[in-house]
Amino acid sequence: MRHLTILPLLVLSALPAQAQMITITPDQIGQIFCIGSLANDMAPVEALLTADLAATVADAWIKDAAFEAANPGDKPPLGDGLPWRTWPDYADGCTIADGEVEREAASVMINYTFADAPEANYTNFLVLRPVTLADGAEVVWRIDDIDLGEGNTFRSILAGAFDE
Repeated sequence: MRHLTILPLLVLSALPAQAQMITITPDQIGQIFCIGSLANDMAPVEALLTADLAATVADAWIKDAAFEAANPGDKPPLGDGLPWRTWPDYADGCTIADGEVEREAASVMINYTFADAPEANYTNFLVLRPVTLADGAEVVWRIDDIDLGEGNTFRSILAGAFDE
């Protein structure tokens, strides 16, 4: 009889545990952003964009290609690449400060530094939104914009690049 009470417990212990999805925190997204910026490879960052921002970026590249085709020899609006930061100059340092997380938004401070010109250091802010990737999936954080300072954002610079 004792074996019959232990048997269900043994069967339950042999079942696989339910996997918990590990989500990337806003601060970790900021760290990935800094790594991409320092490596001059923003591909990992592009994978962390909201669907809407990714579509905006894709549309900007299409418009850029159309401009280039219509204006051979002229520098296209995205000739220096995407405006991921306030200045296109390479910053040799990039750190984050603890982000502010609320229920519907998060912000991560990105500090760019220049070893040879500390007076040129500046700060941008990643604007993050919670996103559900699939029905029933957990909510994850994604980059929805970048505050580039002085009223400029990643989205506004992309939109303005093609104004005539």
